Amino acid sequence: MVRSWTYRRGGPACRFWRDQSGISFVEGLIVLPVVLLVFSVMIELGFAVFQWNQTVKALQLGARLAVVSDPLLSTSGSQWTALTDYGTAAAGDPVPDSNVSASCGAGKSEACLTDSMRRLIFGINSSGDIDDRCAPGEGLMPGMCDFNTRIRPEHVWVSYQRSGLGYVGRPLGPVLTVTVGTSGLSLNLPFLGALIGLDNMAIPAHPVSITSEDLSSISP
Repeated sequence: MVRSWTYRRGGPACRFWRDQSGISFVEGLIVLPVVLLVFSVMIELGFAVFQWNQTVKALQLGARLAVVSDPLLSTSGSQWTALTDYGTAAAGDPVPDSNVSASCGAGKSEACLTDSMRRLIFGINSSGDIDDRCAPGEGLMPGMCDFNTRIRPEHVWVSYQRSGLGYVGRPLGPVLTVTVGTSGLSLNLPFLGALIGLDNMAIPAHPVSITSEDLSSISP
């Protein structure tokens, strides 16, 4: 049987299949996108953890501010009235240890008071007014968005729950468990967000709870 001339020893086809020039370039073209993708994912995951930590730190600050600030929901509303209604308990009696709570903000049925929420989010400037800016290191009192600049009032909710502490008629108000959390706040991932749409991934919930103090923005 006569073989085609193209496959004869030393023929053009044989030389083509044995030619190894440029093989490193081809391997590089195959490996480079994979390496870039791996490094990009590692960087973006680190960025995601950083944003998560920013949010947690902002929530810790927000909870601390909330326990020494006026309530963020109306004290004349039905939720707060139910929270502070102790029934037949007389002044000086222990607060009933019942599971009663009031909440407002993102994902809740009641909206928080606008100015109180702005104070929590943006902080206080050097003039003593609500800052309305996310500028870390500026002003008298930092706000939540000074730790995570993407946090806005529509992302935050606040809950007040009876703690079983204190007594009825306490001059500085009831002792409550105050919880601050976020809802609807997603990760900002420039590469993976554009590539596979991970920008829609919500930052994991990590609400922070602290026992209240005086619940007043003007107490000494």
